[in-house]
Amino acid sequence: MPLPLYLLALAVFAMGTSEFMLAGLLPAIAQDLDVSVGTAGALTSAFAVGMVVGAPPAAALARDRSGRSGLLCFVLVFLAAHAVGAVTDSFAVLLATRVVAAVANAGFLAVALTTAAALVAPERKGRALAVLLSGTTVATVVGVPGGALLGGLLGWRAAFWAVAVLCLPAAIGVLRAVPARPLLPEQAERPTIRAEFGMLRRPRLLRVLLAGALVNAATFGAFTFLAPVVTGPAGLTERWVPVALVLFGAGSFVGVTVAGRFADHSPGRVLAVGGPLLLAGWPALALGAGHPVVLLVLVLAQGTLSFALGGTLIARALYEAEGAPTMAGAYATAALNVGAAAGPLLAAAALGTPAGVLGPFWTGAALVAVALPVALASIRKNPA
Repeated sequence: MPLPLYLLALAVFAMGTSEFMLAGLLPAIAQDLDVSVGTAGALTSAFAVGMVVGAPPAAALARDRSGRSGLLCFVLVFLAAHAVGAVTDSFAVLLATRVVAAVANAGFLAVALTTAAALVAPERKGRALAVLLSGTTVATVVGVPGGALLGGLLGWRAAFWAVAVLCLPAAIGVLRAVPARPLLPEQAERPTIRAEFGMLRRPRLLRVLLAGALVNAATFGAFTFLAPVVTGPAGLTERWVPVALVLFGAGSFVGVTVAGRFADHSPGRVLAVGGPLLLAGWPALALGAGHPVVLLVLVLAQGTLSFALGGTLIARALYEAEGAPTMAGAYATAALNVGAAAGPLLAAAALGTPAGVLGPFWTGAALVAVALPVALASIRKNPA
Protein backbone atom coordinates (compact mmCIF):
# COMPACT_ATOMS: atom_id res chain seq x y z
CA MET A 1 0.00 0.00 0.00
CA PRO A 2 1.29 3.53 -0.78
CA LEU A 3 2.87 5.53 2.06
CA PRO A 4 0.28 8.36 1.83
CA LEU A 5 -2.41 5.93 2.98
CA TYR A 6 -0.65 5.40 6.30
CA LEU A 7 -0.21 9.14 6.77
CA LEU A 8 -3.90 9.66 6.12
CA ALA A 9 -4.60 6.92 8.68
CA LEU A 10 -2.58 8.91 11.23
CA ALA A 11 -4.91 11.87 10.75
CA VAL A 12 -7.94 9.58 11.00
CA PHE A 13 -6.47 8.26 14.27
CA ALA A 14 -6.24 11.79 15.70
CA MET A 15 -9.77 12.60 14.60
CA GLY A 16 -11.16 9.31 15.88
CA THR A 17 -9.54 9.90 19.25
CA SER A 18 -11.22 13.31 19.44
CA GLU A 19 -14.60 11.87 18.50
CA PHE A 20 -14.59 9.15 21.16
CA MET A 21 -12.52 10.62 24.02
CA LEU A 22 -15.26 12.91 25.35
CA ALA A 23 -17.00 9.96 27.01
CA GLY A 24 -14.32 10.00 29.70
CA LEU A 25 -13.92 13.79 29.89
CA LEU A 26 -17.49 15.09 30.23
CA PRO A 27 -17.60 15.22 34.06
CA ALA A 28 -14.36 17.24 34.21
CA ILE A 29 -15.51 19.59 31.44
CA ALA A 30 -18.85 20.11 33.16
CA GLN A 31 -17.19 20.98 36.47
CA ASP A 32 -14.59 23.28 34.92
CA LEU A 33 -17.06 25.24 32.77
CA ASP A 34 -19.82 25.23 35.41
CA VAL A 35 -22.47 23.34 33.45
CA SER A 36 -24.34 20.12 34.15
CA VAL A 37 -23.05 16.81 32.84
CA GLY A 38 -26.23 16.60 30.74
CA THR A 39 -25.46 19.97 29.18
CA ALA A 40 -21.85 18.91 28.57
CA GLY A 41 -23.24 15.88 26.75
CA ALA A 42 -24.36 18.27 24.00
CA LEU A 43 -20.70 18.35 22.93
CA THR A 44 -21.04 14.75 21.75
CA SER A 45 -24.32 15.43 19.95
CA ALA A 46 -22.87 18.55 18.30
CA PHE A 47 -19.95 16.55 16.94
CA ALA A 48 -22.25 13.84 15.57
CA VAL A 49 -24.54 16.37 13.88
CA GLY A 50 -21.55 18.20 12.42
CA MET A 51 -20.23 14.95 10.95
CA VAL A 52 -23.56 14.09 9.31
CA VAL A 53 -24.35 17.55 7.97
CA GLY A 54 -20.78 18.54 7.15
CA ALA A 55 -19.63 15.71 4.89
CA PRO A 56 -21.46 16.52 1.61
CA PRO A 57 -20.93 20.32 1.56
CA ALA A 58 -17.32 20.00 2.73
CA ALA A 59 -16.58 17.48 -0.03
CA ALA A 60 -18.31 19.70 -2.57
CA LEU A 61 -16.22 22.71 -1.50
CA ALA A 62 -13.04 20.65 -1.92
CA ARG A 63 -14.17 19.40 -5.34
CA ASP A 64 -12.00 21.75 -7.40
CA ARG A 65 -8.94 21.47 -5.21
CA SER A 66 -6.23 18.82 -5.32
CA GLY A 67 -6.50 16.05 -2.77
CA ARG A 68 -3.46 17.44 -0.97
CA SER A 69 -4.75 20.98 -0.53
CA GLY A 70 -8.22 19.85 0.53
CA LEU A 71 -6.91 17.36 3.08
CA LEU A 72 -4.35 19.84 4.44
CA CYS A 73 -7.02 22.50 4.87
CA PHE A 74 -9.29 20.14 6.82
CA VAL A 75 -6.46 18.96 9.09
CA LEU A 76 -5.42 22.52 9.91
CA VAL A 77 -9.00 23.59 10.67
CA PHE A 78 -9.37 20.53 12.91
CA LEU A 79 -6.13 21.41 14.69
CA ALA A 80 -7.18 25.05 15.18
CA ALA A 81 -10.59 24.02 16.57
CA HIS A 82 -8.91 21.89 19.24
CA ALA A 83 -6.42 24.62 20.13
CA VAL A 84 -9.26 27.10 20.66
CA GLY A 85 -11.24 24.50 22.60
CA ALA A 86 -8.28 23.83 24.86
CA VAL A 87 -7.96 27.47 25.98
CA THR A 88 -11.56 28.68 26.12
CA ASP A 89 -13.48 29.21 29.36
CA SER A 90 -16.80 29.47 27.54
CA PHE A 91 -18.98 26.42 27.04
CA ALA A 92 -20.64 28.08 24.03
CA VAL A 93 -17.26 28.56 22.36
CA LEU A 94 -16.26 24.97 23.14
CA LEU A 95 -19.55 23.78 21.65
CA ALA A 96 -18.88 25.81 18.50
CA THR A 97 -15.38 24.33 18.19
CA ARG A 98 -16.85 20.83 18.33
CA VAL A 99 -19.13 21.63 15.41
CA VAL A 100 -16.26 23.14 13.42
CA ALA A 101 -14.01 20.16 14.22
CA ALA A 102 -16.75 17.74 13.19
CA VAL A 103 -17.27 19.45 9.82
CA ALA A 104 -13.50 19.39 9.24
CA ASN A 105 -13.40 15.73 10.27
CA ALA A 106 -16.27 14.89 7.94
CA GLY A 107 -14.67 16.76 5.05
CA PHE A 108 -11.31 15.12 5.65
CA LEU A 109 -12.76 11.62 5.82
CA ALA A 110 -14.91 12.20 2.72
CA VAL A 111 -11.92 13.39 0.69
CA ALA A 112 -9.60 10.78 2.24
CA LEU A 113 -11.91 7.92 1.28
CA THR A 114 -11.95 9.12 -2.32
CA THR A 115 -8.20 9.79 -2.27
CA ALA A 116 -7.41 6.37 -0.81
CA ALA A 117 -9.43 4.67 -3.54
CA ALA A 118 -7.69 6.76 -6.22
CA LEU A 119 -4.20 5.95 -4.94
CA VAL A 120 -4.53 2.23 -5.72
CA ALA A 121 -5.73 0.04 -8.55
CA PRO A 122 -9.54 -0.07 -8.87
CA GLU A 123 -9.69 -3.67 -7.66
CA ARG A 124 -7.82 -2.83 -4.42
CA LYS A 125 -10.19 -0.23 -2.98
CA GLY A 126 -11.14 -2.46 -0.07
CA ARG A 127 -7.56 -2.92 1.06
CA ALA A 128 -6.87 0.80 0.79
CA LEU A 129 -9.92 1.60 2.90
CA ALA A 130 -8.84 -0.97 5.50
CA VAL A 131 -5.55 0.90 5.96
CA LEU A 132 -7.36 4.22 6.21
CA LEU A 133 -10.00 3.01 8.66
CA SER A 134 -7.39 1.32 10.82
CA GLY A 135 -6.79 4.83 12.17
CA THR A 136 -10.28 4.79 13.70
CA THR A 137 -9.89 1.31 15.16
CA VAL A 138 -6.49 2.11 16.68
CA ALA A 139 -8.12 5.19 18.23
CA THR A 140 -10.57 2.95 20.09
CA VAL A 141 -7.72 0.71 21.32
CA VAL A 142 -5.08 3.33 22.19
CA GLY A 143 -6.33 6.85 21.63
CA VAL A 144 -9.53 6.78 23.68
CA PRO A 145 -8.06 5.16 26.84
CA GLY A 146 -4.98 7.36 26.40
CA GLY A 147 -7.11 10.49 26.16
CA ALA A 148 -9.05 9.53 29.26
CA LEU A 149 -5.82 8.81 31.16
CA LEU A 150 -4.23 12.07 30.06
CA GLY A 151 -7.37 13.98 30.98
CA GLY A 152 -7.41 12.36 34.41
CA LEU A 153 -3.76 13.20 35.10
CA LEU A 154 -3.42 16.67 33.55
CA GLY A 155 -6.98 17.82 32.99
CA TRP A 156 -9.35 17.66 30.03
CA ARG A 157 -7.57 20.52 28.23
CA ALA A 158 -4.42 18.40 27.95
CA ALA A 159 -6.37 15.82 25.96
CA PHE A 160 -7.48 18.52 23.52
CA TRP A 161 -3.89 19.75 23.15
CA ALA A 162 -2.72 16.17 22.54
CA VAL A 163 -5.15 15.80 19.63
CA ALA A 164 -3.96 19.13 18.20
CA VAL A 165 -0.33 17.98 18.43
CA LEU A 166 -1.18 14.70 16.71
CA CYS A 167 -2.48 16.72 13.75
CA LEU A 168 0.95 18.26 13.11
CA PRO A 169 2.74 15.13 11.77
CA ALA A 170 -0.45 14.26 9.89
CA ALA A 171 -0.45 17.68 8.22
CA ILE A 172 3.25 17.38 7.34
CA GLY A 173 2.64 13.90 5.96
CA VAL A 174 -0.24 15.09 3.78
CA LEU A 175 1.87 18.00 2.52
CA ARG A 176 4.84 15.82 1.61
CA ALA A 177 3.29 12.55 0.52
CA VAL A 178 -0.12 13.18 -1.06
CA PRO A 179 0.26 14.21 -4.72
CA ALA A 180 -0.44 17.87 -5.51
CA ARG A 181 -1.98 16.95 -8.85
CA PRO A 182 -5.69 16.10 -8.96
CA LEU A 183 -6.31 12.40 -8.36
CA LEU A 184 -9.73 12.58 -9.98
CA PRO A 185 -10.52 13.05 -13.68
CA GLU A 186 -9.94 16.45 -15.23
CA GLN A 187 -12.78 18.94 -15.19
CA ALA A 188 -13.84 18.15 -18.75
CA GLU A 189 -14.15 14.43 -17.99
CA ARG A 190 -15.69 14.75 -14.55
CA PRO A 191 -19.45 14.55 -13.92
CA THR A 192 -21.17 17.71 -12.76
CA ILE A 193 -22.03 18.14 -9.10
CA ARG A 194 -25.71 17.72 -10.02
CA ALA A 195 -24.91 14.40 -11.68
CA GLU A 196 -22.98 13.29 -8.60
CA PHE A 197 -25.90 14.11 -6.31
CA GLY A 198 -28.13 12.30 -8.81
CA MET A 199 -26.33 9.08 -7.89
CA LEU A 200 -28.38 9.11 -4.69
CA ARG A 201 -31.37 8.05 -6.77
CA ARG A 202 -29.72 4.67 -7.40
CA PRO A 203 -31.50 2.02 -5.30
CA ARG A 204 -28.39 -0.16 -4.98
CA LEU A 205 -26.34 2.73 -3.57
CA LEU A 206 -29.13 3.71 -1.18
CA ARG A 207 -29.43 0.12 0.04
CA VAL A 208 -25.75 -0.22 0.83
CA LEU A 209 -25.71 3.19 2.58
CA LEU A 210 -28.76 2.22 4.63
CA ALA A 211 -27.21 -1.12 5.57
CA GLY A 212 -23.98 0.61 6.61
CA ALA A 213 -25.90 3.09 8.78
CA LEU A 214 -27.86 0.30 10.48
CA VAL A 215 -24.78 -1.81 11.23
CA ASN A 216 -22.97 1.25 12.58
CA ALA A 217 -25.99 2.15 14.72
CA ALA A 218 -25.90 -1.31 16.30
CA THR A 219 -22.14 -1.05 16.85
CA PHE A 220 -22.09 2.39 18.46
CA GLY A 221 -25.25 1.79 20.46
CA ALA A 222 -23.75 -1.27 22.14
CA PHE A 223 -20.24 0.22 22.46
CA THR A 224 -21.55 3.37 24.17
CA PHE A 225 -23.29 1.44 26.96
CA LEU A 226 -20.80 -1.38 27.42
CA ALA A 227 -19.46 -0.10 30.76
CA PRO A 228 -22.71 -0.60 32.74
CA VAL A 229 -22.84 -4.21 31.57
CA VAL A 230 -19.26 -4.87 32.67
CA THR A 231 -19.86 -3.47 36.16
CA GLY A 232 -23.47 -4.72 36.39
CA PRO A 233 -24.50 -8.16 35.10
CA ALA A 234 -20.88 -9.31 34.66
CA GLY A 235 -20.07 -8.34 38.25
CA LEU A 236 -16.63 -6.94 37.39
CA THR A 237 -15.00 -3.86 38.87
CA GLU A 238 -14.54 -0.58 37.00
CA ARG A 239 -10.95 -1.58 36.24
CA TRP A 240 -12.32 -4.08 33.73
CA VAL A 241 -14.14 -1.44 31.70
CA PRO A 242 -10.99 -0.32 29.81
CA VAL A 243 -10.16 -3.99 29.22
CA ALA A 244 -13.55 -4.57 27.58
CA LEU A 245 -13.21 -1.40 25.50
CA VAL A 246 -9.71 -2.37 24.35
CA LEU A 247 -10.96 -5.84 23.40
CA PHE A 248 -13.73 -4.29 21.34
CA GLY A 249 -11.21 -1.96 19.70
CA ALA A 250 -8.80 -4.81 19.00
CA GLY A 251 -11.64 -6.72 17.38
CA SER A 252 -12.49 -3.69 15.24
CA PHE A 253 -8.90 -3.59 13.96
CA VAL A 254 -9.08 -7.27 13.02
CA GLY A 255 -12.46 -6.63 11.39
CA VAL A 256 -11.32 -3.85 9.07
CA THR A 257 -8.27 -5.94 8.15
CA VAL A 258 -10.53 -8.84 7.18
CA ALA A 259 -12.76 -6.46 5.22
CA GLY A 260 -9.71 -5.16 3.39
CA ARG A 261 -8.78 -8.65 2.23
CA PHE A 262 -12.23 -9.74 1.07
CA ALA A 263 -14.35 -6.63 0.38
CA ASP A 264 -13.00 -6.22 -3.16
CA HIS A 265 -13.57 -9.72 -4.52
CA SER A 266 -15.81 -11.51 -2.01
CA PRO A 267 -18.21 -9.03 -0.39
CA GLY A 268 -21.07 -11.52 -0.58
CA ARG A 269 -19.06 -14.07 1.36
CA VAL A 270 -18.25 -11.56 4.13
CA LEU A 271 -21.90 -10.59 4.48
CA ALA A 272 -23.28 -14.12 4.14
CA VAL A 273 -20.93 -15.54 6.77
CA GLY A 274 -20.30 -12.58 9.03
CA GLY A 275 -23.83 -11.17 8.96
CA PRO A 276 -25.63 -14.10 10.66
CA LEU A 277 -22.77 -14.41 13.17
CA LEU A 278 -23.07 -10.72 14.02
CA LEU A 279 -26.83 -11.05 14.31
CA ALA A 280 -26.51 -14.02 16.67
CA GLY A 281 -23.75 -12.35 18.67
CA TRP A 282 -25.84 -9.53 20.13
CA PRO A 283 -28.45 -11.81 21.78
CA ALA A 284 -25.62 -14.10 22.88
CA LEU A 285 -24.00 -11.12 24.60
CA ALA A 286 -27.27 -10.25 26.33
CA LEU A 287 -27.80 -13.82 27.52
CA GLY A 288 -24.18 -14.47 28.48
CA ALA A 289 -23.39 -11.11 30.08
CA GLY A 290 -23.52 -12.64 33.56
CA HIS A 291 -20.45 -14.73 32.78
CA PRO A 292 -17.35 -12.48 32.56
CA VAL A 293 -15.31 -14.77 30.29
CA VAL A 294 -18.22 -15.18 27.87
CA LEU A 295 -18.81 -11.43 27.88
CA LEU A 296 -15.20 -10.53 27.11
CA VAL A 297 -14.83 -13.16 24.37
CA LEU A 298 -18.04 -12.03 22.69
CA VAL A 299 -17.07 -8.36 22.96
CA LEU A 300 -13.92 -9.17 20.98
CA ALA A 301 -15.92 -11.20 18.45
CA GLN A 302 -18.60 -8.54 18.00
CA GLY A 303 -15.99 -5.83 17.49
CA THR A 304 -14.43 -7.97 14.76
CA LEU A 305 -17.71 -8.81 13.02
CA SER A 306 -19.15 -5.29 13.28
CA PHE A 307 -16.20 -3.66 11.60
CA ALA A 308 -15.74 -6.44 9.05
CA LEU A 309 -19.29 -5.85 7.83
CA GLY A 310 -19.04 -2.08 8.21
CA GLY A 311 -15.77 -1.92 6.29
CA THR A 312 -17.16 -4.13 3.54
CA LEU A 313 -20.23 -1.93 3.18
CA ILE A 314 -18.09 1.22 2.95
CA ALA A 315 -16.09 -0.37 0.14
CA ARG A 316 -19.30 -1.38 -1.63
CA ALA A 317 -20.62 2.18 -1.31
CA LEU A 318 -17.55 3.49 -3.13
CA TYR A 319 -17.96 0.89 -5.86
CA GLU A 320 -21.66 1.71 -6.28
CA ALA A 321 -20.92 5.46 -6.36
CA GLU A 322 -18.14 5.32 -8.94
CA GLY A 323 -20.08 7.86 -11.00
CA ALA A 324 -19.67 10.36 -8.13
CA PRO A 325 -15.88 10.61 -7.70
CA THR A 326 -16.09 13.72 -5.50
CA MET A 327 -19.09 12.82 -3.36
CA ALA A 328 -18.77 9.04 -2.92
CA GLY A 329 -16.70 9.38 0.25
CA ALA A 330 -19.10 12.01 1.58
CA TYR A 331 -22.08 9.71 1.12
CA ALA A 332 -20.34 6.90 3.01
CA THR A 333 -19.19 9.29 5.76
CA ALA A 334 -22.67 10.75 6.24
CA ALA A 335 -24.35 7.33 6.32
CA LEU A 336 -21.94 5.94 8.90
CA ASN A 337 -22.36 8.96 11.13
CA VAL A 338 -26.14 8.84 10.90
CA GLY A 339 -25.74 5.38 12.41
CA ALA A 340 -23.20 6.59 14.97
CA ALA A 341 -25.62 9.33 16.09
CA ALA A 342 -28.84 7.29 16.01
CA GLY A 343 -27.47 4.10 17.57
CA PRO A 344 -26.75 5.50 21.06
CA LEU A 345 -30.13 7.27 21.10
CA LEU A 346 -31.96 4.02 20.32
CA ALA A 347 -29.82 2.12 22.79
CA ALA A 348 -30.48 4.72 25.49
CA ALA A 349 -34.22 4.30 24.96
CA ALA A 350 -33.80 0.55 25.43
CA LEU A 351 -32.28 1.13 28.86
CA GLY A 352 -35.75 2.01 30.11
CA THR A 353 -37.23 -1.32 29.03
CA PRO A 354 -37.36 -4.48 31.16
CA ALA A 355 -34.08 -5.52 29.54
CA GLY A 356 -32.32 -2.70 31.42
CA VAL A 357 -28.60 -2.34 30.71
CA LEU A 358 -28.80 -5.31 28.34
CA GLY A 359 -31.32 -3.45 26.17
CA PRO A 360 -28.65 -1.99 23.84
CA PHE A 361 -27.58 -5.53 22.86
CA TRP A 362 -31.15 -6.46 21.91
CA THR A 363 -31.43 -3.18 20.02
CA GLY A 364 -28.25 -4.09 18.16
CA ALA A 365 -29.75 -7.43 17.19
CA ALA A 366 -32.88 -5.73 15.85
CA LEU A 367 -30.84 -3.23 13.81
CA VAL A 368 -28.66 -5.95 12.30
CA ALA A 369 -31.75 -8.05 11.54
CA VAL A 370 -33.02 -5.17 9.40
CA ALA A 371 -29.59 -4.40 7.91
CA LEU A 372 -28.67 -7.90 6.78
CA PRO A 373 -31.31 -8.47 4.07
CA VAL A 374 -30.78 -4.91 2.85
CA ALA A 375 -27.03 -5.50 2.62
CA LEU A 376 -27.39 -8.82 0.82
CA ALA A 377 -29.84 -7.27 -1.65
CA SER A 378 -27.34 -4.50 -2.39
CA ILE A 379 -24.74 -6.97 -3.70
CA ARG A 380 -26.99 -9.71 -5.05
CA LYS A 381 -25.85 -9.18 -8.64
CA ASN A 382 -22.21 -8.69 -7.73
CA PRO A 383 -19.76 -11.60 -7.83
CA ALA A 384 -19.44 -13.42 -4.53
